Amino acid sequence: MTEGPDPVRWPGVVTLPEASRVCTAVAERLVRRALSRLPLRARLAGGESVGLGGPLMEIREPGAFFRRIGAEGLIGFGESYMAGEWDSPDLVGVLTVLAAHATELVPRPLQRLRGLWALRRPPEQANTPDGARDNISHHYDLSNDLFATFLDETLTYSAAVFRGFPAEQDLLPAAQHRKIDRLLDMAGVGPHTRLLEIGTGWGELAIRAAERGARVVTVTLSQEQQALARARVDEAGLSERVEIRLLDYRQVTGEYDAIVSVEMIEAVGEEYWPAYFRTLEQRLAPGGRIALQAITMRDERLRAARGTYTWIQKYIFPGGLVPSADALERAAGTHTGLLTEQVTRFGTHYAETLRLWRERFTARAEEIEALGFDATFRRMWTFYLAYSEAGFRSGYLDVQHILLTHGAGSDDSARRAGGSSAVTSGPGR
Repeated sequence: MTEGPDPVRWPGVVTLPEASRVCTAVAERLVRRALSRLPLRARLAGGESVGLGGPLMEIREPGAFFRRIGAEGLIGFGESYMAGEWDSPDLVGVLTVLAAHATELVPRPLQRLRGLWALRRPPEQANTPDGARDNISHHYDLSNDLFATFLDETLTYSAAVFRGFPAEQDLLPAAQHRKIDRLLDMAGVGPHTRLLEIGTGWGELAIRAAERGARVVTVTLSQEQQALARARVDEAGLSERVEIRLLDYRQVTGEYDAIVSVEMIEAVGEEYWPAYFRTLEQRLAPGGRIALQAITMRDERLRAARGTYTWIQKYIFPGGLVPSADALERAAGTHTGLLTEQVTRFGTHYAETLRLWRERFTARAEEIEALGFDATFRRMWTFYLAYSEAGFRSGYLDVQHILLTHGAGSDDSARRAGGSSAVTSGPGR
């Protein structure tokens, strides 16, 4: 007999949330209405089906499914999947349909009432220096061995850049190097460049930059990442060129010719975007260049989602918030003199990257179980990877390379004081 989820580890999965009959009934009516208009097929226990046809969604326990959504919205939707109350032979397909029609799922008049029922982020998830360390540790300190099961040999945990689709597993390392090289080229990294990397990962970008002759200072809040990144740098014989610090980005000192930060802005939090961009500006030497890789969503979606507590924040990335490109421009333009010189979007590449990770994660379930990660954890991560892939396949999410430079005419003293100038749009905007 298969054991159920650990009630201590997974209280939100084991125990159904409190919900009135009215809330549950309203949720059921809204969900049925939404599903009936979508290009998918939702089959409820007992054989009833709704939808226009497409990928199959099997709702095994309708009562629990509707109750969770009535009590906790999308958090309940994700927890219901974790509990096995619904499933799909094409999970990405179902989630892609839902993401593509996200603005239509709730009737527009009721969307204005979002603030009345949406859960709020717990105060302890705020990205203060201490809070940010805890938030990062929650995800990145899970286990280096876990990440190694589904990432490629470069241990790069961000969107790759492929030459063509569909992508193949054996081409992923080269695609990750292609992405890293584009960022380093964008930032102008070469021999003797003083490079600051905010967000070390497991060290591949720092190694690649040091092989170009750069001197790298890279910062992370993850002890697990720092330890393995140091070992990889030492193995590459580059320890004299790479310094890996366990440090918050707000505590970095010094001046650098180039700054690179890959999918770090999503962990900063909206209230700290000004501090993040001021740090970039203050650490950048005159004539220097900043290359960012950022996951983004549309500005209207950000405005609707900000301030609410999501399944991803509860289980995967506490304190995280995907920004919009417009929000980043506003933050940089209002609080610094940094200018956006170039933007390149490549969201479809992230969908393919995530597919490869998800397929490898699924194929190595026994290895992951042997590491101590139970069935509920594996189901949660399957949902996370599929949910993210669906976001990029539907266009709900995008990923961008962004080049920033000091604004023309802003002198060094003004930059360090946090002076601002208008952000202009570069090619691709």
